[in-house]
Amino acid sequence: MSTKKINSLRLFSALIDSCWKEKYTFARFIKDLIAGVTVGIIAIPLAMALAIASGVPPQYGLYTAAIAGIVIAITGGSRYSVSGPTAAFVVILYPVSQQFGLSGLLVATLMSGIILLAMGFARFGKFIEYIPVSVTLGFTSGIAITIATMQIKDFFGLQMAYVPENYVDKVIALVNALPTLQFSDTLIGLVTLFVLILWPKLGLKLPGHLPALVAGTLVMWVLSLFDKNVATIGSQFSYLLPDGSEGNGIPPILPQFILPWQLPGSPPY
Repeated sequence: MSTKKINSLRLFSALIDSCWKEKYTFARFIKDLIAGVTVGIIAIPLAMALAIASGVPPQYGLYTAAIAGIVIAITGGSRYSVSGPTAAFVVILYPVSQQFGLSGLLVATLMSGIILLAMGFARFGKFIEYIPVSVTLGFTSGIAITIATMQIKDFFGLQMAYVPENYVDKVIALVNALPTLQFSDTLIGLVTLFVLILWPKLGLKLPGHLPALVAGTLVMWVLSLFDKNVATIGSQFSYLLPDGSEGNGIPPILPQFILPWQLPGSPPY
């Protein structure tokens, strides 16, 4: 067998193992369907949240999650790998999007993908064994603190025209914006966080993300009965279609395939 054929089989080995070498039964389909629905319910809000945290409209999180999920599922080399939005990159993506816009963010992402592929082909992954645990823990803890700080604005519904990139300036700006705290947004955030923290203690197999999402939605519905304003995707974000029409929320059309540097308002590269 040629080397090229061996590499192609290695590339699609997860799909081959799960759907070709093993008999795909109806029972397996039902399990996959339940898993897909569960992951979709969790990943869709998470993808939009991470896009917003990265400084871009929420629809780009949906596009990324959908395309990446399909590509990884089809071409993955392990049937046990898990793919999904990664919160750790928000810390890196937000300054890039603020300084260079969406087009700059896409170019940076494309460059990082090429670098990752090159490192993979060079088998650099084995060098992770030589990174001290303290470095990994420190890096992860720093990211967690930074992401938590970035969520304070939306958690409490603070009114801020601009969020500084520098961490210290960001904290000062958040403290100055505390008088603009919105009760409705804060209540939804507290209820959702409360469910996420307490649900695992019940010992149920159902992941806490699902009841937390339901609880937050119910709180919003109750608040709407009392005419309380709550920030939503539709109220906070808008879009402009190619024909010039505008709308609120997520665009009701599929994304256009266009090179990053051809986007309107892109800086010269």
